[in-house]
Amino acid sequence: MASLKELKGRINSVKSTQKITKAKQMVAAAKLRKAQTAAEAARPYAARLATVMGSLASKITVSENSPKLLAGTGKDQVHLLVVANSDKGLCGAFNSNIVKAALVKARALEAQGKTVLFYLVGRKGRAVIRRNYPKAVLAMFDTTEVREPGFAEAEKIAAELVALYDEGKFDVAHLFYAKFKSALQQDPTEQQIIPVPAPTAAAANDSGAVVEYEPEEEAILAALLPRYLKTQLFGALLENQASEQGASMTAMDNATRNAGELIQKLTIQYNRSRQAAITTELIEIIAGAEAL
Repeated sequence: MASLKELKGRINSVKSTQKITKAKQMVAAAKLRKAQTAAEAARPYAARLATVMGSLASKITVSENSPKLLAGTGKDQVHLLVVANSDKGLCGAFNSNIVKAALVKARALEAQGKTVLFYLVGRKGRAVIRRNYPKAVLAMFDTTEVREPGFAEAEKIAAELVALYDEGKFDVAHLFYAKFKSALQQDPTEQQIIPVPAPTAAAANDSGAVVEYEPEEEAILAALLPRYLKTQLFGALLENQASEQGASMTAMDNATRNAGELIQKLTIQYNRSRQAAITTELIEIIAGAEAL
């Protein structure tokens, strides 16, 4: 049985940890409000851009002369999985769920005879992917010096992906991130980003209005495709940021409550041990007095 000194030290240690988790929970809650607002504000823009893309794509015939980001390479052999993680831990299963979804996709593609490569954003999750696919990591994007990934980072990632695409390093790229639902729910999401999937005509609902484009639809589409790619990456980074803070707040709240329960159990054990020690001393004193 642990001594009273050991129990007292452990109680103090758990209390110190509880203070840290409580502070982390409050910081995550404050950051979550800002990150959630940013993620929700970006969604209408992305949806409207997708509608314009759908309207344009429905008016042209995709061929080998179409922009490469839309037409593709003509092959479907090499798939690049862009896995967006955070650089910090203490956020529950946020990072592991994204990595798990990417690994499931990788195994499914390999079962179809496809070649799988990885482009890793963020530091967390690298170890797991490297352990499972040590030679398949094509490139990594470092965000350790970035406080809050934003549109500048999305532009850099998009530029690197387009450069790799133009070099023929891959044929199809899939993006993996966590879509923010609430502080308790962040859904791992997969999205094809290269070549850009042509939206269906139903998605390009223009309420029956007749729209004339100037210049031609293909010229506008060629200019919009890179921006569309950046927008999708930017939205994913914002969704990840909100999801990370939500997962962190929930995880730290659970840790704080667990610490409180552990403190209560240790305090009861400490009091029982202390009472037992006092009772033993009293018995020894009484026995000694009777012996005299």
